Amino acid sequence: MTFVDAMRKIYRPLGFSKGYNFPLFVIFAGAMLGFSLARLQYLNVAGDASTSYKNGARPGEWYIMRGGHYRIGITLHLATVIPGGILSVFQFVPVIRKKLILFHRINGYLIIILFLLGNVGALMIARRAFGGGFATQSAVGLLALTTTISLFLAYYNIKRLQIDQHRVWMLRAMFLFGTIITTRIIMIIAALILTKIGDYYELVSCAEIAFARSVSTADAAFLQDYPVCRIAAYTAVTASMSATPGVETVGAALAIPFGAAIWMSIFLHLVSLEIYLQLTPREGQRLRQLSYEKQLARGFKHPGSAGLTSDRWGDADPWVPLTAEKRVEEAEVPSIASSDSAAS
Repeated sequence: MTFVDAMRKIYRPLGFSKGYNFPLFVIFAGAMLGFSLARLQYLNVAGDASTSYKNGARPGEWYIMRGGHYRIGITLHLATVIPGGILSVFQFVPVIRKKLILFHRINGYLIIILFLLGNVGALMIARRAFGGGFATQSAVGLLALTTTISLFLAYYNIKRLQIDQHRVWMLRAMFLFGTIITTRIIMIIAALILTKIGDYYELVSCAEIAFARSVSTADAAFLQDYPVCRIAAYTAVTASMSATPGVETVGAALAIPFGAAIWMSIFLHLVSLEIYLQLTPREGQRLRQLSYEKQLARGFKHPGSAGLTSDRWGDADPWVPLTAEKRVEEAEVPSIASSDSAAS
């Protein structure tokens, strides 16, 4: 048995018809599922367990998030995006979309609600999360705006039975939500680089440093390390993953590159998704043909273009549905999508 035959026995029962889609699903959906499952322990926001958000967040972060609207924001954010990330994986399993249509619809509505609420929570904490730098605030704002718009357009298009555009906008939303995973990877790498360079500093409140060390601001060892705190409320903390002289240096090392890491992740995810969409036009054409048939059966005006399509809202040429003969001809054209068949 060849490798391709073995892989087919795995992905065909899940509904995947093209060999290239399954590894992409495993990589991206697997990353989302793994990250969300690993963060399930954070649903215990304020618990004393070592796995709670309180004890697992960036050193010093709980000082800010432990009260006020920040506590509400982080609780709302974690309680929605973690289950939303897990549930979103099921939306991209073809066999569920085809055979469990009711589950796909209900799950889709639930995901939209969860992620929208998650955006509200993210905006509530953006001012202070990971240091709350302006780069962080602007990136969080952009993510909240673009994902909200993407979810709205995905919802509108599916209500108009414009399945091809629903696919495009849901992919954009999910890829943008996945930036948090790439952000963590870039942030950790950058923090290690900053530690190696050795002359990066973060302005941190003395109260937050003392809180991270579990001491008072009058502690002798604390004041020896940060004498400025005798007369000022803020002091410079060296960015270092070595936790010397205390854990606050790790917090600084993670906070400094966080904003840049988000922006880099947004860029990488947007570009990679658009490349994928440009390389899979036949899937878009197939779904548009399916949209045409469903819209025609429902008596929609402009079947095939009842949703937000470029031929109605832009200057694209009018879309023409494929005839039965043309669909057969299209199906017989070899492409990279069928390379798994040729490989066997």
